[in-house]
Amino acid sequence: MHDAIGIPACFSAGAAHQRPADHDPAGVIRSGQSLVMSVYSTKIAGQCRLITVTWCKNLLLHGLSVSVQGQEGEDDYRCKVELKPWYFWRKTGAKQFMVDGITVDVVWDLKGAKFNGETEPQSDYYVAFVCEEEVVLLVGDQKKDAYRRTGCRPSLIEPILVSRKEHLFGKKKYSTGIQFHEQGKGKFHEILIECNNNNNNNSVTGSSADPELEIKIDGNQAIHVKHLQWKFRGNESVDVNKTKVEVYYDVHDWLFGSGPRYGMFIFKPIPSESAECSLSTTAQVLTHHQKSRGGLEDEDDDSAGGSSGFSLLVYAWKVE
Repeated sequence: MHDAIGIPACFSAGAAHQRPADHDPAGVIRSGQSLVMSVYSTKIAGQCRLITVTWCKNLLLHGLSVSVQGQEGEDDYRCKVELKPWYFWRKTGAKQFMVDGITVDVVWDLKGAKFNGETEPQSDYYVAFVCEEEVVLLVGDQKKDAYRRTGCRPSLIEPILVSRKEHLFGKKKYSTGIQFHEQGKGKFHEILIECNNNNNNNSVTGSSADPELEIKIDGNQAIHVKHLQWKFRGNESVDVNKTKVEVYYDVHDWLFGSGPRYGMFIFKPIPSESAECSLSTTAQVLTHHQKSRGGLEDEDDDSAGGSSGFSLLVYAWKVE
């Protein structure tokens, strides 16, 4: 496959200690960009590896970056693309690199992509990963065009969506959506997070109401936490269309931090046969978050091993 790059792009295997900003919550707020990161597990070069697809948006442009996991302890293979509106370029491209001696191609077509104000495209695009004459991962809705352009067949092994991470910005309301079932076969659910933080730092009367947290799924109240200043961290199980979902929240920084700060939320569907294990699994994620305050590495590693399944992580940044 020819290397027909038509847009600004670069491919490199960065050093392990040189972590990109999309893994670092502090880096995200410094760059002033919203971000959506999806992590998939699929077979590349004879091994199950993680592929990370990240979309970002700031005031000037949209961006796309992808990475393919190297061998354990080795660097990832990365590609970044900037969709600058004032450039005249073909919004299609391809890049080729080697993973353990096996050729991997990344092919994209974003010329008709419709973002509709969102961070990631909503329709009319594709990003395809090709290895050993198979499309091992295909993101986007233009699947026929992707198969036609690559000339390759779909992989016999279905990729698994391991996790999704979003950075959202707002004053007190944050909305997103997700399909809790793998491969996007389930219903699309709308999630609304709202924090009524009435316990302002400048309150002198002492009569203001306690801060409260409310989470709605498909317009229905799923979680309502009162006296949030005492219950700023916790988890609850909710039922969404007969699917049990473990919800973890940590809004300590919202209440007691200063400057740009985020609340962190995890939505994790639990299969019925493992529901009794959900609390301990989410507690492990909580422990890691409290220690590291960012990143997906440990969760992704667990998911790659098949132990924890899909998780949606939301960083809700409070903008004054």
